[in-house]
Amino acid sequence: MIRGHVIGRYWATKKIEHIPSGAFLEVETEGGSRIIAIDVLGCGEGEEVMVVTGSTAAAWLGGGKIPIDALIIGSLDQPSNAKKK
Repeated sequence: MIRGHVIGRYWATKKIEHIPSGAFLEVETEGGSRIIAIDVLGCGEGEEVMVVTGSTAAAWLGGGKIPIDALIIGSLDQPSNAKKK
């Protein structure tokens, strides 16, 4: 999984029929690289997200028949800094 934050949103008025409804979000990873991921959750700019890539993303969307290489699977809340005693 990749952790990053959403820096942009793209809408496709034309796309192949098997791609699910949702936006294409540009995500900047912790390492500074950028990827475009499909977002079926409704995340917004500035949000911290978790992204899966490759066959994991494709499998979730239809067993590898959908040409998606990156999928947002979660929106992250603030990390807990509480220490257990």
